[in-house]
Order: sequence, then C-alpha cells, then structure tokens
Amino acid sequence: MNSANASSGLVVETRDGVMSIRIAVEHEGNRLLPEALAQLEQIGNNLASADNIQAVLITGEGRSHFSTGILNPVIRGAMAKEDVVALVRLANRAFNAIEAAPQIVIAALNGDVRAGGAELAVACDIRLAASHAAMQFPEAAWGGFPGAGGPYRLASIVGRGRALELICSGRSIGAAEMEKLGLVQGVYPAESLADAARSLAMQIAKAGPLATRGAKRMIRARLEPGLGHAQDVSDALRHELEWSDDVDEAIAAHREGRTPVFKGR
Repeated sequence: MNSANASSGLVVETRDGVMSIRIAVEHEGNRLLPEALAQLEQIGNNLASADNIQAVLITGEGRSHFSTGILNPVIRGAMAKEDVVALVRLANRAFNAIEAAPQIVIAALNGDVRAGGAELAVACDIRLAASHAAMQFPEAAWGGFPGAGGPYRLASIVGRGRALELICSGRSIGAAEMEKLGLVQGVYPAESLADAARSLAMQIAKAGPLATRGAKRMIRARLEPGLGHAQDVSDALRHELEWSDDVDEAIAAHREGRTPVFKGR
C-alpha cells in the first residue's frame, strides 16, 4: 500500500510488515502541518488493531530536515491564541497516539530535528540519525516551552538535568552528542541512514509480535503513571503561557528584528 496525502504532506507506505511514514514538505523544512498531525493521530489510533504491521518507520524528505516542527514566531504571530492552544493539543494527541501504538516506532533523523519535530522524535521508541543531523528545542528563545510532550519524554531519555539544560538553553546538539546522551541508538552516513533504518525495521517485523509488543508494553507500564499528570500540567501551563506578555513580546521582537526582553509575566 502506498498513499500520498497532498494536504497533509505525509507519504505512507506499508510493505512486508513495516509502515513507512515520510514527512514530505521539504520546501517548509518538513514542517508538521495541522493536517499531518490529524493524520498521525488517526494512524496511531488505527495501529492498535493493525495486526499486519509490526514496525513503523518515520523520516523526513531529503537530507536537510527531519522536521522543523509545528510553530515558529511568524506562524504563531499570525494565529489567534485559541487556535495556537488547539494546535498544540492536536500535536499532543498525535504524538501520544504514535507513542501508544503497540508496534515499535523508529525515527530516522535524516537532518535537522527542531521544536515539534524533536517532540515527535522523542515520542518514537528508537531513533537513528544521519551523521549531519542536529536536534534543538528552541522554544525558550521564543518565550515558550515545548508543549507537545517534549519535556517529560526528553527527561525520561537523558535525565532531568540534561533535559532542563537542553530545553532552557535552546542549544543545538549534533548526532555524536545525541548518541552519547542516548537520544539516538546509532549514527550513520547520510547515504546509509535509510537502508540502516529499513533493515532494523525489517528485523523487528520478522521477530515474534508477542515478544516485541510485550516488551514495549512492559516498558511503557513503568513510565505511564507519571505521564498523565505531566501532560495535564503541560496543557495548563501552555494555556497560561499563550496569554502572557512574554509571548506577545517574543512575536513583536521577531517581527521588529530585535532581541526580546522578557519579564516573566
């Protein structure tokens, strides 16, 4: 099965027990459009009953970007605050659905992974990276924070202190540091990444589904008790943030080409 959704920018293919999802909006840095988030939510929900699929592989088009995310100061400045909150909540549902799928989900990070794109990546079970790939959570520079699960998922992978350092500084980390921190499980030359990711997905697809799904379920059970509360806190803080003076200042500063002056209110 091979399907391309022009409105969402996603290309979905299922072959030999592996579903491949490609974010194909290369002219916008493979941005996750609202239609893509809605489709990802539906895919994640449908995977619960998809016995013919044993592994899922997510990547971006080309070699420049896995995904630059969902929002940036220009897009956010053009949207009503209610619509921004609704979009972030849609992203939360989409990434939750992908994370909750019983299949093993692999992200092949073929280029820059930023903002909401990084939040999608950490919602996946396994990440492989091209040697030139870089990851960044830049929201603090915009007066905000990752609102689609990034803080609690990142902390569960790299630890509390490192997660806070990466989110609050907004610094970019390369593939070698991602591997050192355990954010990725392998680094490959750009020309080899797709084959390596496909090979891993096929290995998993050929394994016993009761084993792979059971392992994922047990690991998730260990983490699950705190996830719901963390998400409730995130949603409440995101709503509060959107109506803050700091968000308005970030948008104005970007529009005027100056450094924002945040006041914490």
